[in-house]
Amino acid sequence: MGDCQKRARFGVSHFKIELKASARKSLGKLENQDQLRVYAAIELLSNNPLPPLAVQIKGSPYFRVRVGDYRILYSIDSGRLIILIIDIGHRREIYRRVN
Repeated sequence: MGDCQKRARFGVSHFKIELKASARKSLGKLENQDQLRVYAAIELLSNNPLPPLAVQIKGSPYFRVRVGDYRILYSIDSGRLIILIIDIGHRREIYRRVN
């Protein structure tokens, strides 16, 4: 299925957002301004889990969205309409923590 077709099929329903404990902890450590930007990006994911700049991480079932110098790593359960936020962190260290 083409990338555009994958994005189009998610456009109708709102997804529920769930954060793993590690993501919640990482979010709490961010500066207030960065927390607000990350919260806004997560809220947008509930309407469109595959925004145009979302990228699937090579060799992984996870996707990532950039928010300034930070990355939000998440998975999509389209059957249950859930987005699970795996982790949130600075771009230089987030990919080391995924494995």
